[in-house]
Amino acid sequence: MSEITIQRSHGLTLKKAKTAAEQIASDLSDEFNIEYEWDGNTLNFHRSGISGTMAVDKKTIAINAKLSFLLRPIKSKIEREIHRFCDENFGPETA
Repeated sequence: MSEITIQRSHGLTLKKAKTAAEQIASDLSDEFNIEYEWDGNTLNFHRSGISGTMAVDKKTIAINAKLSFLLRPIKSKIEREIHRFCDENFGPETA
């Protein structure tokens, strides 16, 4: 198993942050047949080869994904897409 862990700050309300997380989950569901469900403020997602969580609170979003051995070769591409999603929906990462 290979893991991706990303935590980002955001300036959105909790409701807007959850809406953004819901939108990406819906898009991924449509495109890649990923199943997801909410457990409080944590969105759990899974499909063959990948599983993880997207936890949203008032100031941060934390994404943890576990990739199967077969997806390891495209880990960097998946990670780039997660960062792009965060930039588009939660603002650019600040150092």
